[in-house]
Amino acid sequence: MENPFLAFQQYLSGVSGLDLESTKILTCLVVSFPASAIFKRLPDKNILLKNVYIVAVSAIFIAFILQIRSGFFILLFNSMFTYVITRYYRSPLMPWVNFIVLMLLMCMSHLKSQFQRLNPDKVDIDITGAQMVLVMKLTSYAWSYRDGILYKKDRNRFNRELNQFQKSRAILSQPSLISYLGYSFFYGSIVTGPSFDFADYHRFILTDVFDDVPAEKRPGKRRKRKIPHSGKVALLKVVQGLFWAALMFVLRPRFPTEYEVTGEFRHERSFLYRICYMWVVSFVFRLKYYAAWTISEASCIVAGLGYNGYDPVKKKMYWNRVQNIDPKAFETGQNIHDCLEAWNMNTNKWLKNFVYLRCCNIDRETGKPSRGVLPTFATFATSAFWHGTMPGYYMTFIAGAIIQTVGRVFRHNLRPMFISKDGSNVSTFKKFYDLVCWVVTQLSFGYIVGPFLFLTFKRSMLLWAGVYFWVHVGSFTVFFIFNGPYAKQVKIFFQNRALRSTALQEPDHGTEKTELEAEKSEKAKDDILTHSNQSLASLPTFDKQSELHDSVGVLDVDMESNIDRINEEFQEWKREATKGKKAQQLTNEEIEHLKEGLTKLQGDLNDYIGSLDTLSDSKKKND
Repeated sequence: MENPFLAFQQYLSGVSGLDLESTKILTCLVVSFPASAIFKRLPDKNILLKNVYIVAVSAIFIAFILQIRSGFFILLFNSMFTYVITRYYRSPLMPWVNFIVLMLLMCMSHLKSQFQRLNPDKVDIDITGAQMVLVMKLTSYAWSYRDGILYKKDRNRFNRELNQFQKSRAILSQPSLISYLGYSFFYGSIVTGPSFDFADYHRFILTDVFDDVPAEKRPGKRRKRKIPHSGKVALLKVVQGLFWAALMFVLRPRFPTEYEVTGEFRHERSFLYRICYMWVVSFVFRLKYYAAWTISEASCIVAGLGYNGYDPVKKKMYWNRVQNIDPKAFETGQNIHDCLEAWNMNTNKWLKNFVYLRCCNIDRETGKPSRGVLPTFATFATSAFWHGTMPGYYMTFIAGAIIQTVGRVFRHNLRPMFISKDGSNVSTFKKFYDLVCWVVTQLSFGYIVGPFLFLTFKRSMLLWAGVYFWVHVGSFTVFFIFNGPYAKQVKIFFQNRALRSTALQEPDHGTEKTELEAEKSEKAKDDILTHSNQSLASLPTFDKQSELHDSVGVLDVDMESNIDRINEEFQEWKREATKGKKAQQLTNEEIEHLKEGLTKLQGDLNDYIGSLDTLSDSKKKND
């Protein structure tokens, strides 16, 4: 039987100039829109029909558009394994067994794909992309199911050990097989993502998530349909996606990736040209993800899955539940941490809630996770292994971890010279500092993303050698300065030049600052393109997951760092001033020295208290 989508794929390939693999993915994205329009018009209460429709559309995508019929059975096997193990294996180790098996199955697909790339005639798409998305969904499902068992067995432990995000995702009873398969095979995200949790899908398929939509906002005069109109929001997302795609088509021929490892690039171009060129190449590389993820999100919005609450004050609906990328936040990010928060956001949620926090030991008294090497290493290893087996992935993630650590060093030591902890005292050079941070961050991304493009160790090392390993050299220099033999003197040097808070001396200014920041936050909520984290305060209780995003809010108060720094200062000054003597043995000069040190320490404590006061006010407003 002739493939009905083949002619359309050939037409798209001829018009766009894309290879066949990319054309197949584009076809799935295009077809998902009419599929979502039909889905929205299915009877709200006919759950069986909606789930069957979802699975059928995904089967068409995989079997006829992507033309990898065996891939459908691979995904089905993965899904059924998780369904069976959660149903019959009641051990506390169940989520870990499920996680390990799924990761190994995905590794097999990665290895198969890796060897297929060695054949220049083999250009067909494989199932690894869809399997990567499915692994996130199935591992989160297993953990959520285990959390539901914990809820029924030990309510106190459930409340103590889980954060609000994990509690809200707990599955109290196993769903029907068809509902589970509908979740696993949701066509709007099966190829490119985004990933989402079963609780989100369950509330969506039952239409419970739309309960807060006012009657006047609901569509359909003849029948009571709960899914509201979302055409304008989805169209805006499509326009954005097309813009990123068009920009990619314009820039990619002008900045070929292969040029970075040529002799001309490495020997005849200036160092500044090379690092700037690498940044442009990394930007062009990101454009295809901007386009694919934004258009995929638009499809989910059309179906209704993207609905994220209604604000009765502004009479506005939010559609960012499955937002996976924030291009504006990424491209304007002034440090690696902020950029990564705006990139592949749903994967970040998965890594934090279902890898990092699950590896942490929970304090029995406070219920808070304890930091350690194991959770960090497990998260890094999972992220790299999840992407694939090629050396380039690991080189990128190791370099990213290094530069992120450097960013924290600068934030804790250099940033206070330009702005106080509570934001009440800002240097006139703050904008210049922000500009330098942005330039260094973006150029660093061009460097660390290089191996992700070339994948092989040899070509990646050739690329980095062409720019003298400048990010690694700079990073290790920073580590030596702040951890070497003169580390204490360096830290004290920066601490003595840190800006002090003016909030305690000028309370009116502090209030004015808080109100100004609150006004900016409210303005950010009005922008449909804003990062989803910024609009959490106006969403239903189900979506208020403040603990999911550590950096959200007016301030960024690093309590552990502040306490360690203050304690270090106190011990240092105490040793210098007393020289091991008792209080009665101190001379007047030593007493004055100690008083001077304690006065400086008092300033740091005032900064810290001011930060906590402002943070408390911010939380009260959000609550």
